[in-house]
Amino acid sequence: MERELALEIVRVTELAALASAPWMGRGEKIGADGAATEAMRAMLDSVSVQGTVVIGEGEMDEAPMLYIGEQVGSGSGPEVDVAVDPLEGTNIVAKGLNNAMSVIAVASKGQLLHAPDMYMEKLAVGPQLAGKVKLTDSMERTLATAANVLDKAVSDLTVMVLDRPRHETLIKTLRKAGVRIKFLSDGDVAGALAPAFPETGIDLYVGSGGAPEGVLAAAALHCLGGELQGRLMPSDGKEYERCVKMGISDPYKVLTMEDMVGTDDVIFAATGVTPGEFLGGVRYLPDQRAETHSIVMRAKTRTIRFIRTLHYLPNKPLLRNRPEFA
Repeated sequence: MERELALEIVRVTELAALASAPWMGRGEKIGADGAATEAMRAMLDSVSVQGTVVIGEGEMDEAPMLYIGEQVGSGSGPEVDVAVDPLEGTNIVAKGLNNAMSVIAVASKGQLLHAPDMYMEKLAVGPQLAGKVKLTDSMERTLATAANVLDKAVSDLTVMVLDRPRHETLIKTLRKAGVRIKFLSDGDVAGALAPAFPETGIDLYVGSGGAPEGVLAAAALHCLGGELQGRLMPSDGKEYERCVKMGISDPYKVLTMEDMVGTDDVIFAATGVTPGEFLGGVRYLPDQRAETHSIVMRAKTRTIRFIRTLHYLPNKPLLRNRPEFA
């Protein structure tokens, strides 16, 4: 993949963020997601790739666009896998909360895991802890290892967890260990990335969340030198068979970074919709302008770019799905 592709890709997340931002706080998560998806799909057609969506809005019969298997891109350029979440945090936008993003990852064809839409148990860490902790270890041992590597007391660790009833036992274990817990209302990708950015103060991300979001987070952490380990959590025989049909012969195995995103080049981009741990949200400015804050990264070079962009909004056809036009 060419380096120029990174800057093409970030334009895709910028437009999706701009399209969904007007829905912030309106209580309409479906409208916000639809706006982001429509804008992302349209902009992808201008990108010089022959892309296949491997993680998207769902199967062809349940998603009108950006469905798994859909062909995207201009039709010229390299053949690539494309993983997207046009609006990571639909509930966040609907409620006017933090950490909503538009996200995309692009990798060489056949490189990204076709993750089924189910829960995945996750352990995500930054570069200092990459290769030092294991998903199969007890939480107590993981915390002890992390504290030792980071030269901290266990009580000085900060662990991020999605605030969900299913994490009740995990939270009790963390409380007993004495660590600080930072709860995340939604935004699984942002949570998994947080340990890779020292300014967030997050040391580990643990718990279960969506498997497709796990692959997107793994793509980003591959660029950042961090690590995500995952294990699928099929709830019944139907979900187990779905994993097998998607090429995962042992759905209960621990998935490594190589399993999820391979070892070759990956490009990851995200644009904030609402303010978050490491990205600002869309800001409306005078004179019909808006500002976006994005990150774009490439695994091959470990280049990380933070991009602030000013957009002039009038007469943007792709933004005419804003609430006032709905």
